[in-house]
This record gives sequence, structure tokens and C-alpha cells, in this order.
Amino acid sequence: MVGWNDSLSGDFLWSNVNFGEAVTETMTPLTWSVIQFTLDDWVFLPGFPTVGNIGGIPYLNISIFASVFHALGRSRQDLLKAMESTLYMRLPAEMEIPLIPLSQWALLSGLLASVKVQLKQWRGVQKLSSYLLANPAWFGQMRERVRAANKTSLLSLWRGEIRPYIKQGVWCVLGSVTHSTDYTLRLRQDLTELVGPDDANILIANLSDSSGRLASLDPMIGLEKVARGEMSREVYLEQYGHRGPHEFEVSAPRPAENPEWLDDELNNLRILPSNVTALMAAQRETFAAAWERLQSRFPHEANAIQRRMAESARRARLREVARSEYTRDRWLIRLFALRAAELTDLGEDIFFLTLDEVLNLLAEDKAAIGAIPTRQEAYLRYKSLPSYPSVIRGQFDPFLWATNPDRRSDIFDGQAVSPVMTSGHDRSNVIKGSPGSAGRVEGIARVVTSPKEGHLLQKGEILVAVQTDIAWTLLFPRALAVITDVGAPLSHAAIVARELGIPAVVGCGNATQRLKTGDRVRVDGARGVVEII
Repeated sequence: MVGWNDSLSGDFLWSNVNFGEAVTETMTPLTWSVIQFTLDDWVFLPGFPTVGNIGGIPYLNISIFASVFHALGRSRQDLLKAMESTLYMRLPAEMEIPLIPLSQWALLSGLLASVKVQLKQWRGVQKLSSYLLANPAWFGQMRERVRAANKTSLLSLWRGEIRPYIKQGVWCVLGSVTHSTDYTLRLRQDLTELVGPDDANILIANLSDSSGRLASLDPMIGLEKVARGEMSREVYLEQYGHRGPHEFEVSAPRPAENPEWLDDELNNLRILPSNVTALMAAQRETFAAAWERLQSRFPHEANAIQRRMAESARRARLREVARSEYTRDRWLIRLFALRAAELTDLGEDIFFLTLDEVLNLLAEDKAAIGAIPTRQEAYLRYKSLPSYPSVIRGQFDPFLWATNPDRRSDIFDGQAVSPVMTSGHDRSNVIKGSPGSAGRVEGIARVVTSPKEGHLLQKGEILVAVQTDIAWTLLFPRALAVITDVGAPLSHAAIVARELGIPAVVGCGNATQRLKTGDRVRVDGARGVVEII
């Protein structure tokens, strides 16, 4: 772990935009090895891992995709369009993308690998319904079998049942993401040309209807039900206790494991009440007005567009519930690790082994235990650093970057004359990001560094954060608007904000650096612009 820095492997362009909402802090070695295991066949160019590790954070190697596109004669604009639909990435126009020289054989290998990925994603979509239907019961059964296992049976359980099932679930999730984002981005582009960005942004919302509700809203709605006495604590934790802070980090306890978590959230709700149902009702009225405007202007196109909007919503709901169930599977990996720790008397130190080392330990190979103290020390050093830039080009030293007061928090370009010059020196009063959720509001900013500080967000303030996961969205009903450094129009923060009718600008890169609590700002969610007043 001490040498976790894949940026040193060559001149590549890296982005953590699509991982930023899932992995919000420095990973433990076990979590990184789980990512490697789950994505070991998500390969687009043989010989080059699609995902690298830079200072404990996973990054996508964008140079892989750019090199294949370039070799095929595709333009940079084609690449950026493809990256928006598959990688949630917006790249600054001036940023060069380093290319990997490809022979004809290497290009052919890359094309074949890409076809294999697409085929596996397609198969994942075909299996998605059965996966979603069976997964809660499968998890419950596996949890009990893990609890009762000895070393030999736990090892056998992993190899024979858990491992293949987890791999199948990964492809269901990857397939659902592509299945949804590609379709919705095309719809949004067509709607923008037809009715403009404001109404287009509104019309790709309203994902919850009589057919079902967006899974990411359920923990918020459920919390309010518990507060009103309409749902028991036990039912809430059974249904939503796998969703919480840092839910992709296997060392992080889930809300269902922490009795104080629900008490704290209910206490926050008592202090600052919210009403998700009312927000959604208001959003539906906004949606209905936008739809009426489209119908009156384009009556002949309305029926076809309505069918496309319904299909987009259906795919988005599937994507969100797939993510929820896959998070449940990640919890099972945590429970597997905790049982291995019990059987080997290793305790929390188990998270500083890799997955293969845990399996070896169950087979009585203890060779890796001696490396744990050094890994723990490195982990704490990485974790003490500020959030890294979302986009990194070339060799990046996290510790050197962190010590420079003029560092940029959005982009690092190791080839630039001044690679760490901060965008905080920008004298402009405008911060540009991506359109997250339509609406224009003006209010006071509240910069929050962790969901644990959520109680500081007062009702009617504008939430400013590096990125948001499911734990953060519990704060959304109190926010007048949301601004994030990391994110994209179809990322989790943007989708939830649209469902609640809360303006949001995502993917700003450096908003948390340029804004401070108390600043008065104007947010234009449809255009992705924040103005400092």
C-alpha cells in the first residue's frame, strides 16, 4: 500500500469523477482489492488496467479510451460525448489527453476487449430483473451461513458461491448504468434542442411514478415514516440499513450495524424537520407545467417524447435499485471479512489485508500479517490529505501537492508550466460546473466536509460539498440548493436533487475551495453556473 500511485506508471490522463460518489475517502487495502476483483475483466485495452489507484483513491485511465478512439480516426468531440455517457466526465478544452501508441494488433485486441465488455453488460441487463428479485433473500441466507462458518467452510463458501454471485451482480450493475445513461443522455440532448436546457432538465426528472419510486429516495422517506411512527426501526434497518456513509468501503459499518446511527438521524430530523413528500409533490407540479409547455408547442412530437420519457424513467429506476442491491452485496463482503477476523483473531486489522491475503489467512498462511502496521501508517497519511483533483495528468505526488498552498483542487497537469497553480486565484465571481437540477435560487452557502457535520446545515442554506453519496442525500430536503466539486448530470446527486426539485450544480471541480460558509451565491442549476455575489 505504501507505493499506491499508478500515476507514476506513465503519462496518462486519470479521472475519478464516476468513482467520486461511491468512494468518498481513502480506501483500505481490502476495499481496493475488492474493486480490483470486481473489475478485473472490465478491460478495454489488454495490458492496461482500466482503473488505477492514486493515493488510495480509484481513478479511471482516460488515455485508454482516447487512444482507441484516436486509432480509429474518431475526433476528440466524439470521445468527450462517449465519456459523458459512460464515464460521467467533462474535460476542460485546454486539457491534452496523452495517447498510448497502439500497433494494429494492440488496436484489434482493444476492440475485441471492448466488444466483450459490451456483451457482458448486455447479458447483465438481461439478468437484472432476476438479480434484483432474488438478491435480498440471497443476502439473508449468505449472512447466516457466513456467521456460522468455520475457516474451511468460509473459504469454500467464498470460492463456490459468494465470488461467482458477486461477479454476476457487478455486470448487472455495469449493464444497468450504460443501459440507462446512454438512453437518458440522448433524450436530454433532443429535449434541449426542442425546449431549451431549463425545461429539458426538468423533463428528465419525475422518475418516481405509479410504476415505482427511485430507490435512492427510500431512505429519506423511510426516515420520515419512522419519525411519524408509520414504520418501525427494525423494518427501516432491514430495508435500508445497508445504505449509508462510505458504503463502498468495506471497513465502514453500515447503519444496521450501528444502533446510534438511526437515533442521530431521527434527532437531526426533529431539530430540522423536512417533508420529502411535499418536495416531490411540488416537483411534480413543475414537471407538469414543463410538459404542458412542450405539448402546446410540439403537439405532434409529444406522444413519442412521452414514451421516451417513460422508458428513461424506467431505466433510471432499475439503475438505482441495482446500485442499492449491489451495495447490499458489498456489505456481505464486509461481513465475510469480519467473520474471517473473528476466526483468526485479527480484529479490524483484517481490512489492511487484500482479499487474496484474507483467503490465504483462512488457509493458515499468515505471511501477510507482518505488513499490516506499515499499511496502517500509510493509510492514515493518505487519509489526512485534502481531496485530490478530479482530473490528473502525468505523475502526481499527493503529499507534495498537499503542501503547496497554491494547489488546484480540480485539475492537476504534471506537464503544465505551473501544474499546481490554484484556480482559487481566479478573480472571476463565476464557478462553472454541469447542470444538475434546474432552478435559480440565491442564498447563503454552507460548506460541509462530512455527513457527520450535516447538523450544521440550516434549512434554506445552500449545501456545498466535494461529493455526495447516499448519506449526504439525507441532507438534501433541508437545502435550498446543492453545489458539488464532483458529479455529472446523471450522477447520484443530480438525480436525487431533480426528484426533489432542488437546484443543483455538480462537477464544479473547485467549489469547496472557492466558496466559504456565509458566502452569498446565486445558483443556476439548468446552466450549471454558480455566481458569487
